[in-house]
Amino acid sequence: MADIAAKLDEQGKWAWIAAMVAGFILFWPVGLFILFYLIWSGRMGCWKKFGLEEIGRGRGRWYAPSGSTSSGNAAFDEYREETLKRLEEEQKEFAEYLERLRRAKDKSEFDQFMSERRRRPQGPAAQPQA
Repeated sequence: MADIAAKLDEQGKWAWIAAMVAGFILFWPVGLFILFYLIWSGRMGCWKKFGLEEIGRGRGRWYAPSGSTSSGNAAFDEYREETLKRLEEEQKEFAEYLERLRRAKDKSEFDQFMSERRRRPQGPAAQPQA
């Protein structure tokens, strides 16, 4: 695999794209494997263009971490930092809200179960007569 990758790297991005398309045409899982390999390895380099190199490296974040890169505009950088902090706080508050809703629903269902249980007769069930 390393030999094939080295040969395709020598040819450039178009060779990788052609290999991926050929893989999809011949047997789609091969094309899918090549696509994921290109994304994982960062061989296409397109993530850097959009400032999303975190995705290409498998770190799972959709934005560059705070302080890692500057746009060159101090006002924008400050705005971006404030917005990211606000969004993280809102996400935390929303998660807490959902947890409170889950607890309230669980309590309601448990209370309903207990009230139905109290209404059932306590003695042994009547045996049907033959």
